[in-house]
Amino acid sequence: MGWSVLYTLLSLLELLILARVILSWVVSPHSRHPVVQLIRSVTDVVLEPIRSVLPRTGMFDLSPMVAFLVISLLQSLISGMR
Repeated sequence: MGWSVLYTLLSLLELLILARVILSWVVSPHSRHPVVQLIRSVTDVVLEPIRSVLPRTGMFDLSPMVAFLVISLLQSLISGMR
């Protein structure tokens, strides 16, 4: 049962990262809305370390794509362990 919970948490993290990407297109980067701040605080834990390793690409942030790839890899590993 533990692997199922981890798989579900990774799926939730994927959704939150996707929500953050979409919000970055439509909401001010300085928004103080509580939902926006919650999504940012949860996803920053994953995205900030990736950003610190990736080279700067101007206005494009590639960290969500890298995070999706890593999460997908982890989910594949978890699926193989079930």
